[in-house]
Amino acid sequence: MAFQHADYRAFWLARVLGVFAIDMQITAVSWQVYQLTGRPLDLGLVGLTQFAPFFCLFLVAGTVADHFQRKRIMLTCVSLQILCAVAFFTMTVTGSASFLTILAILVFLGIARTFQSPAQQAIVPLLVPKEHFANAVAWTSSGFQMARIAGPGFAGLMIVAGEQWVYGTVVFLFFCSAAMTFLIKTNTQIISTAPVTIENILAGFKFIIKRQIIIGAIGLDLFAVLLGGATALLPIYATDILNVGSAGFGALRATHMVGAFAGALFLTQYPITGKAGKTLLIAVAIFGLGIIVFGVSTSFWLSLTALFVLGAADSVSIFVRNNLVQIITPDDMRGRVSAVSSVFVGASNEVGEFESGVTAEWWGVVPAVVVGGIGTIFIAGLFAKIFPQLREVDSLDPNDLVRKYQKMEAI
Repeated sequence: MAFQHADYRAFWLARVLGVFAIDMQITAVSWQVYQLTGRPLDLGLVGLTQFAPFFCLFLVAGTVADHFQRKRIMLTCVSLQILCAVAFFTMTVTGSASFLTILAILVFLGIARTFQSPAQQAIVPLLVPKEHFANAVAWTSSGFQMARIAGPGFAGLMIVAGEQWVYGTVVFLFFCSAAMTFLIKTNTQIISTAPVTIENILAGFKFIIKRQIIIGAIGLDLFAVLLGGATALLPIYATDILNVGSAGFGALRATHMVGAFAGALFLTQYPITGKAGKTLLIAVAIFGLGIIVFGVSTSFWLSLTALFVLGAADSVSIFVRNNLVQIITPDDMRGRVSAVSSVFVGASNEVGEFESGVTAEWWGVVPAVVVGGIGTIFIAGLFAKIFPQLREVDSLDPNDLVRKYQKMEAI
């Protein structure tokens, strides 16, 4: 249904190509860093460096997304990503790669993603009619996961020939993403005319804090991703535990996304129509269980199975959260709310990677992953207790959800 609309098709292609490029790039960077230094902590620093701009600028990025045309913001961010990819390519070809140089480039990549994320999330409801929004969310998630499957997989294969081949391909993909973004014609965004004040900048954060459903959904994903950043340690598992080399590393990265893609694709055909809150909580608990199994596994095939399961569970969580946040939030607030969501959920991937790198350095790789999985299951149980409104969410139909939420607000 969502693909009936030309603007959504252009957006979907732009996002898929962009995510494909980013994941290829980060896969190559992670591998390159571990080959340069051999330290688990440095893999964590790769994630932390990307998160730092989110943490410093997310409130500004959300305000920008509500005060300026989101399409233009997206084009600017893709242009900066192109420059970062060119820098990685040049550095690798000339043999001048160093850990500090890589971190410096990742800062600029993080800045681009900080401003791009809220603009991308907030523009989706403008591209399709309200009745097609859930389908658009499912296909956006499906495309996102498909790109994340292909990115690490292709990068893992290409790394055998050299990281420069990955970075060269990334430059081309970013150019294609920019071209698709340019084709988006929608101009229905409600531009916020409120003055840019501290109170206005913090409005998205205040909006979320006052709404139990949204803070519960975002907080649940935050802690799950923060504690479950085991994928940052995949180079170590591939090299030192499973002994499968660069090709196996690519397969491990890709299998996580294959599970997520399968889950997202399933939701495009069979969306969640009831007990959405309980489904979200169960999905996060299954995600934690998958992390534990992966952490203790010494079998390549068992590890692949665990990554597939936790990927599928993750896609369910993303689907429910995106529907809840975007439906409840008015358009002139979506940029700021999406920015807060991005820093607490999207950017927490990078913090989770840092946490995994640090705890692996302290406790060892396997204990760090297992403890993260146990923590994720605990958080799912805790949130089921302290956020009853989230637990009681049933239908994700926009009209039903808004009506029920307004009743909850009135209580």
